[in-house]
Amino acid sequence: MSNTPLEHLIERTLFASRWLMAPMYLGLALGLVLLLISFMQELIHLFTALPTISQNDVVLGILSLIDLSLAANLLLIVIFSGYENFVSKIDTANHKDNPEWKGSVDFSTLKLKLIASIVAISGIHLLKIFMDIGKTPEPHIKWMIIIHVVFVVSGVLLALMDMVAVRSKYMKKI
Repeated sequence: MSNTPLEHLIERTLFASRWLMAPMYLGLALGLVLLLISFMQELIHLFTALPTISQNDVVLGILSLIDLSLAANLLLIVIFSGYENFVSKIDTANHKDNPEWKGSVDFSTLKLKLIASIVAISGIHLLKIFMDIGKTPEPHIKWMIIIHVVFVVSGVLLALMDMVAVRSKYMKKI
């Protein structure tokens, strides 16, 4: 069955529309610059305040740095996998620093990596609150815990749904 010229034009246009996502991924790459600036500001603040802050404040500062680096890692995974899944393959196969996972993160894996990163970031925020629990109102702490549990449960449910989908696909092949 052959396509009509109009149908062929529509399909080519729809296929080419994937390139509309490219500027979005470039914008996300600029978001990495913002995270780097924020990281450097926090690092400088931590070093300049070091003589006057407590050990607890040092740990809280380091947790903030970890939080920013996790957000940057998450952003990088979204940029690479989103671009490769929806726009075009990134041709860096011969580059010595080519990430091993690049090109192998499909949409399902991306969802799980996203929720895992969100759970980790939420956990760090909770840890920061627990490290300085006297400064945070109890209702705020309760809501943070509830939200964290919702993220964890969502991650488990997403993983279970993916497992069911994979098993279903496998059973159809048998």
